[in-house]
Amino acid sequence: MLGKSPAWQDADGACSGYLVEDGDSCLLVDCGSGVFSKLRRFREYVDVDAVVITHMHADHFLDLIPFACALTYAPRQQPVPVERWPGTDNPACPRLLVPSGATAILRTVATAAGHPNLLDQAFALSEYDATATIEVGSLSVRFQPVPHFLPSNAIQVRSDDVPARRFTFGADHGPTDALDDFAYGSDLLILEATLPRPERAGPRGHLTPGEAGAHAARCNAGRLVLTHISDELDWEWALAEARRSYGGPVEVAREGAVYEV
Repeated sequence: MLGKSPAWQDADGACSGYLVEDGDSCLLVDCGSGVFSKLRRFREYVDVDAVVITHMHADHFLDLIPFACALTYAPRQQPVPVERWPGTDNPACPRLLVPSGATAILRTVATAAGHPNLLDQAFALSEYDATATIEVGSLSVRFQPVPHFLPSNAIQVRSDDVPARRFTFGADHGPTDALDDFAYGSDLLILEATLPRPERAGPRGHLTPGEAGAHAARCNAGRLVLTHISDELDWEWALAEARRSYGGPVEVAREGAVYEV
């Protein structure tokens, strides 16, 4: 768990970012503000096989910029010897898997930073088909569109070694039945719990902790972790709300926490 904050970071926190590891395979799900720094505590960034972005809100992708800068300018990535580093003919170039239409958004952001092609050059960039299954080493990744203020995709990850074990991350979404079949029976279900009360007007784009618990109950999830929740909320209240509607084991996400599936 690299980052669990909502769109504004907790004190010393980071926005959405989840590191999924299976043997030598390494997948980063979302890369929001502050996530790249947290990633470096736990994994060499050049060893990340792929980054997958759930949707194009800044708190889920903005740290792709420092990640790309590291892949481009870090001493270890240079073709010639630099102090401490021998030079390399094969600099790391992780896959970057983004939703349909995201490439243009990323180029706009990179242009504002003065380097329009920064992300194209640092990553092997491609837009994924939300109906497809993507293989990242020993990990299989599939998607489910969920309702949000812009297109958003829940993600489910399985290991080829233990395909019956499943981790599902709902991304950002409002109340929906889209997860009922997609996430049913997930061993670990991570759902957003942003709101102390439902949105009072307009379309729904987020959940309360109680609503997250209700979704987990309908999905028959083995374990629920509440994420995208601010340190300005009472987490004991959030847990009580989720437990009331779920009935299974539930906790609030903590940066640095490790969950085995």
